[in-house]
Formats: sequence, structure tokens, C-alpha cells
Amino acid sequence: MERTPTRRQFVAATGLAGAAFLAGCTAPSSGGSSGTTTTESMDGEMTEEPMNDETMTEETMTDDGMSAMDPESAPRVEVDRFSEAAGTLMVRTDENGLPGPNEPVDFDQGPFITQGFGPDGEVVRYYNFDVQSTTPAPIYVLFREGEDAPVEGQLNVIDTIPGDDGYNDFWHVHAVTVPEDYEANAVTSLADIGDSGYEITETDMLVNCPVVPDDSTATMRYGDEDTGLVEGWYQGQVVSYFQFTEASLAMTDGNVPLSPIYVTFNVNPGEDGGGPPSGFVTEEGSEQTHNVVATLPDDSGYSPLWFVNIYDNADFGMVSDLSSATNAEQLASGAANVNCPIVSVE
Repeated sequence: MERTPTRRQFVAATGLAGAAFLAGCTAPSSGGSSGTTTTESMDGEMTEEPMNDETMTEETMTDDGMSAMDPESAPRVEVDRFSEAAGTLMVRTDENGLPGPNEPVDFDQGPFITQGFGPDGEVVRYYNFDVQSTTPAPIYVLFREGEDAPVEGQLNVIDTIPGDDGYNDFWHVHAVTVPEDYEANAVTSLADIGDSGYEITETDMLVNCPVVPDDSTATMRYGDEDTGLVEGWYQGQVVSYFQFTEASLAMTDGNVPLSPIYVTFNVNPGEDGGGPPSGFVTEEGSEQTHNVVATLPDDSGYSPLWFVNIYDNADFGMVSDLSSATNAEQLASGAANVNCPIVSVE
């Protein structure tokens, strides 16, 4: 079973020492195991050991009477990002052929990945995870009393998935303090946290972790981040999500920060079939759009939540960087806020 980098390696790579969200964000989903379990040594090496009766048990009882759940044998959440309740720009129809409920999604294929320009004309690629609110959803990360690292093996806890009221790909990290003798995965839901009366502390940290169906793929990242799926808990079931850490994010006045993007469509908004349904304009025989992002992951002010501005497609040929994009005829400002993490810059 593959594993993402150790917590120490991840913290060093992202510069987020003590980052609460790392618990549960270090193990890609594997769909189960057959006779072995993977453990992490102190130096970060992964070793496989035979499973014993305890590791094969779905639930074990803790000292306080709570049942610790084995994620490998727990029920799994069904996810649909393209239902009318979940999607905005990407809603499944008979014509567009978007994946059905709980079908794995290959985000490396159109319409989920786009090639555009950076502020100085760099060629950039970014994923399209649809419209998201600037109000993040809470994610709960467990810490034992007196410890500054998340509980080893404990999956993070969320309480919304796509289609639920209040769902967001962007998560506001909440730290939960549990007793010193707490056993990993005794908590598998927000209700468990509330029933136990554990202390919850809000942080100013944000993470971009889109919830997706099991076995979905998105193989590109900016830098050497792991691309595997990550597991968490949702109301007693295991949920899968991606993580994008191309830049550290923090709350801005309680909201997800925004950065501008300038886009143009084959048919201008306001005309029949215009706007997103017509698709982005691309160079002839190429996937290159002239969409322009205002910031890159290494820039201060970067955010993967883009504030969408639409320019006249008559100006497509003149647009090749931020300066020319802002000089184009603007048809709409702030048309939507979309989650589009940048995954490559050339």
C-alpha cells in the first residue's frame, strides 16, 4: 500500500510546522489490504507486517467505551460532484457525459484541466473543480493533550460532502483536543466529537481538499506533492479527497482569499449558448487558451480560488499576459469564484 510523505517531510516541504491538517492527509486510499498492514518507522521508512486478529477487527473498544473503527473495513461514502445539488458549471446532462454518481473521475482529461497563461506569459495548467464559496467548511484534526502533532493514524473528520449544504473544497482547520489515552479512529464523525465534549480550537489555516469518488485520479501537482487520494471520516464512513498544497493558505477576514483570472469563451456571455457552455477559446489545433491568471503559487497573494473576469473573445488574439488581459474589453467582473489549483508553470 503506497503512502504519502511522512508528517515531518510534509511539514518541511510546505513550511507549515505544526500544521494541524496533516493528520489523515498522509495516507492515500488503497481500497483495502490482503494480509499485510503498512507502518511508518521513526525515520519515515514504510514496512509491511502481517495482519493479526486485532488489525483485522473492524472495531475495538477503548477504555472510555468508545469503539475505534478500522478505516479499511468501514463503510465508504458515495460522492457525486456533478449532481444539480453539487455542481454549478459542471452539472451532468445526457449531452455532456460527465461521470455518474460515485463513478471515478479522471481529472487529467477535459473539461477538468485547462492550459492558460501566467502574469508574464508563462504557460500554466490548472484543474477545474467548479464554483466554490468563499466561506470554508470546517475540518477537524485530533491532538492528544500535551502533544503538538496530530494523533497518528487518525483520519480527519468532515461533516459535509458535495451536494450537502455548506460543502466547500476549502476547509478551515479546527484542532480537537482528546485525552492522552485516546485511541485513533474512536472518533469518526462530528457527532462523536460533540458527544465526547472534546475542546475545539479554531485555527486560521485553510486547506484545499476536494472530496471526490473513490479511485478518482488527478496526477499533476506543482512541485513534488503526492497525488494520491487521502482518506477522512464523514458521519462514520470513509471519504476520499485530493490535497493541493502548492501554496500555504490562511483565512482573510474569515474567508477564503481570492485571486483574479481573466477568461474568454467561444461565444460571449449574453449571446445564445454563450459563456461556459460554449467552452474556452483555444488556439487552432491546440489546447492553449488565452485565460490569464494574475498570480502563481510562489507569489504572495496567490490563491487557487479564482475571481473570474470575462473578456470579449474578439480580443483573444491580443491577450498573452496579465497586462494584455486587463487591457482587453471586459464583459463581466466577478462572474464566479472557481477552485482551480495551478499544477504546472513553464
